[in-house]
Amino acid sequence: MASLINWFEIPVTDMNRAVRFYESVLGIKFTLQDMGGMKLAMFPYPENGTGGALCQHPEYKPAASGGVVIYLNGGDDLAAPLGRVVGAGGQVVMPKTLITPEIGYMGFFKDSEGNVIALHSAK
Repeated sequence: MASLINWFEIPVTDMNRAVRFYESVLGIKFTLQDMGGMKLAMFPYPENGTGGALCQHPEYKPAASGGVVIYLNGGDDLAAPLGRVVGAGGQVVMPKTLITPEIGYMGFFKDSEGNVIALHSAK
């Protein structure tokens, strides 16, 4: 079966701040685009893989609760990116927590824009 998720967008109010935050926490680089008044910072993703972006637009509002929870790949051990959250300007909401031995671990953080995002890793 193909991936159920095709694309995701994380709303931001300050694109430069959000890009610095996510690049610092995840150790990635974004590709920036402007699509008809919407600013996008594209997460790196493989060809035919699930993609997503930080999005700045008047209709997009960051949310700390009451919305969809996105789980980003925490790499080999989500403790590493979760450990960079505070230094990047965010807040750890849930520390690394075992889901089950088969599924792995999760952790939640509040990003620089106020969104609550989750991380997942096998270890």
